[in-house]
Amino acid sequence: MNQLIFSDRVHAGELLAGALRKYTDRSDVIVLGLPRGGVPVAYEVAKRLHAPLDVMVVRKLGVPGWEELAMGAVASGGVRVINDEVVRGSNISAESVERAAAAELQELHRREIAYRGHTGAPDVKDKTVILIDDGIATGSTIRAAVQALRQQGPARIVIGVPTAAADTCDKLAPLVDELITLIRPIYFHAVGQWYENFEQTTDAEVKQLLAEAAGFEPAHRS
Repeated sequence: MNQLIFSDRVHAGELLAGALRKYTDRSDVIVLGLPRGGVPVAYEVAKRLHAPLDVMVVRKLGVPGWEELAMGAVASGGVRVINDEVVRGSNISAESVERAAAAELQELHRREIAYRGHTGAPDVKDKTVILIDDGIATGSTIRAAVQALRQQGPARIVIGVPTAAADTCDKLAPLVDELITLIRPIYFHAVGQWYENFEQTTDAEVKQLLAEAAGFEPAHRS
C-alpha cells in the first residue's frame, strides 16, 4: 500500500494544520518551528490557526565523520541532550562531544540573531506550545527543544509533524501532552524520503516567513 508523500513543506503544513484544527483561534496558543526545515511547515500551521509564529532554535550534534547520525542536541536556554547509546556505540570521547557542542552553540546563537535579531527563547509561560518540524527521525533535536521549553513553564506542549519514525514516536509521546503526526512509518530511513521536494530551507527564507507571520490576524482574547 502506498503511503502519503508530501509535495513539499508547504503541502505538509497545510495537511498538518487540518490535524491541529482544534487549536484554531485560541489566544493561548503559540506555534514554534524548528529551523530551518520546520519553519515553512509551521508557517502554514500558524496561518491557518491564527496563531503567532516564532522559532525554537535547536542544533543537532552529529557523530564525527557521520554527521547525519545524531549523538545529541543543544537548544536555546543552555539545554543539552546527549544520546548515550549512540555515544557509547560509536566510541565517542567526551572531548569530541564538547567540541561538537561548542561549535553548534555558536551556530545556534548566530541563527537566533539572524532570524529574530536577538538570542534566547520566545516567551511560552502558561501557553500551549505547538512545536513543529518537517519530520522526526531519531528525535534528539526535538527532545532538546521539549526540555528547553519545559524549563519555561508552558501550560501544554504539543508536537506536530507531518512524518516521524514509529519507534521514535513511542519514545517521545510520554514527554509531551500531545503528539500529532500524519504518517508514522515503521521503516523510516530519512525525513526526506516522504517528500517529493525536500530542498534545503535557507536562513533568508526563515527570516522572510517570520516577517510575514508577524502580519497574521491574531486570535481574539475572550
